[in-house]
Amino acid sequence: MVASLLRSVLLAALMLAVSPGSGAAAPRVDARAKAWVAGVVNRIGMADRAPAPGRGGQVTIRVRIDAKGALDGVEVEDGPAALGERAIRAAQAAAPFPPPPAGLLTLEGFTELSFPLTLR
Repeated sequence: MVASLLRSVLLAALMLAVSPGSGAAAPRVDARAKAWVAGVVNRIGMADRAPAPGRGGQVTIRVRIDAKGALDGVEVEDGPAALGERAIRAAQAAAPFPPPPAGLLTLEGFTELSFPLTLR
């Protein structure tokens, strides 16, 4: 699980660094930003309250978090529908999050993360 979390964090951080924005330069991904991303991914993973153990798998989700840490949107980008619903519920249950570091915010005042989430 730790390796999966680390992979998710690195993938999310990489996506932050290379995601096209609204003409702005890519955000700087420093240690504080990586720790914040890791905290978000971990918190969502820990919030999964699946009723039937043993029916896990992986989905890719995208979360949008505003400057105050509120969840502004969540969607499933890839994976089975049933796991996607679990992932959405987990993200909603995990919110609100600590406010994102200023360097991760867009000009519109939010950040988006896209990452694979392994549900057990």
